[in-house]
Amino acid sequence: MRGDAECGTWETWRTIPGLVRWAAHRYADVEAVVQGRTRVPYGDLGARVERSAAACLAHGVRPGDRVAIWAPNSLDWVVAALGAVSAGAVLVPLNTRFKGAEAADVLRRSGARLLFVTGTFLGTSYVASLRRAAGTGPGQGPLGGLPALETAVVLSEDAPVGFHTWKDFLAGGEGVGPREVRDRAALIDPSWPSDIVFTSGTTGRPKGAVITHAQTLRAYEIWADLAGLRRGDRYLVVNPFFHTFGYKAGVIACLMRGATMIPQPVFNVDTVLANVAKERVSVLPGPPTLHQSLLDHPSRAAHDLSSLRLVVTGAAVVPLRLVERLRGELGVGTVLTAYGLSEASGIVTMCRRGDEPSVIASTSGRAIPGTRVRVVDAAGAPLGPGVPGEVMVRGFNVMRGYHEDEAATARAVTEDGWLRTGDVGVLDESGNLRITDRIKDMFIVGGFNAYPAEIEQTLGLHPDVADVAVIGVPDARLGEVGKAFVVRRPGSRLTADDLIAWSRREMANYKVPRGVEFVARLPRNAGGKVVKGELRGR
Repeated sequence: MRGDAECGTWETWRTIPGLVRWAAHRYADVEAVVQGRTRVPYGDLGARVERSAAACLAHGVRPGDRVAIWAPNSLDWVVAALGAVSAGAVLVPLNTRFKGAEAADVLRRSGARLLFVTGTFLGTSYVASLRRAAGTGPGQGPLGGLPALETAVVLSEDAPVGFHTWKDFLAGGEGVGPREVRDRAALIDPSWPSDIVFTSGTTGRPKGAVITHAQTLRAYEIWADLAGLRRGDRYLVVNPFFHTFGYKAGVIACLMRGATMIPQPVFNVDTVLANVAKERVSVLPGPPTLHQSLLDHPSRAAHDLSSLRLVVTGAAVVPLRLVERLRGELGVGTVLTAYGLSEASGIVTMCRRGDEPSVIASTSGRAIPGTRVRVVDAAGAPLGPGVPGEVMVRGFNVMRGYHEDEAATARAVTEDGWLRTGDVGVLDESGNLRITDRIKDMFIVGGFNAYPAEIEQTLGLHPDVADVAVIGVPDARLGEVGKAFVVRRPGSRLTADDLIAWSRREMANYKVPRGVEFVARLPRNAGGKVVKGELRGR
């Protein structure tokens, strides 16, 4: 499958630094990154990445070393991350919502030797929080409690004692020549790890999924082809770079197609509207809540959004009405849904352009080329179409394993290569996958299995419901019953009794929530998934 005729292929690029050099040559004069008044063409981006790689070499980064980055979306993130990978390092992106202790835990377990960290972000000093969490220890680097960490670089003009500024770090690489940088990049084998993506941790301690260069390039060449990403697209990257959706479906895919990246560090609907209008944004991937808030914004009509042509979203619940509104009200020509997880390179299934709106809204599409998807029962036996069970994946995209955790890897991946996703899903006759829930989220009402995502999808059809999450809560008679946390649309006077009565008309009795709590917003992680543990804690 090929998109733009001028594009290369994953076999051509072989590695991520190979892709960076190719894009710098192929799209030299095309804008690569736009950040405020800063506009960097691909030729310049390639030079900046080589300078970043030279600095990594000068600071002792060796092939296979882990290099972490804890910072929001920005041009510096792109340059620092791609520079580290071009030096042969394995990138470890850290969730910007982590607290200091969580970041220190990932740094310690990954054995990161170099860290890029933002200064102050959203009123928090990341350096100060990390110092408090890491504590003292035998390490000789900037943080004694992290003995493997030798160098820490603050992506700003100021840095505390023991830390490098971004400018000084780059200057340290001036003695490393272009030939040395390119020779290092040429050493990298496609089968080597390119990154370790630590899971969000909503189900416990995060685990690091190890993904290779070849897996990354093959997966996101397919993503770019299926989405129809093309040269000249202007791509607003609201999805965090530390998440696969932001880094790989964003940065890596743009490099492949010569699209312009417009990084946005924090999701703010007013900023999204302004960016789309000002920069003539054509591509806007993100969770359904992003697009819903865009459509419902009271000042939407004051912004010219006519440039939007491609939306890719993914979640258990994508209301059909959202797909129809994106197409009808905003004139978005292509709306697609997809499903993936870190352990499968971030992509497993995806809709195809031309699929019916009902397919896009009710499923996450079909398995991408080179992979297989099946649904199995508790004993591992395959189930037929229409029967819910655990989703399993096999193919080129399945991780090499969890970083230094053989036991967890053995639990997640079978001996014959099938990945247990932990997601409940249903396949239809055409192979389209509908994710109904996480296995752990299912609850049993009087002997009946209730899947929250299925209930949420129905509740989302109510005209006064803007967002919803359902959990199981204890019940003396039935064991468990559903409780819905609901965000009302602006101006709505919907009551709990109203919604419960409506639910009784729309779904089987055991699925009907017995309780409704109205909230201003739902707690979500950076990937857009509702953090149901927080709701249960209430």
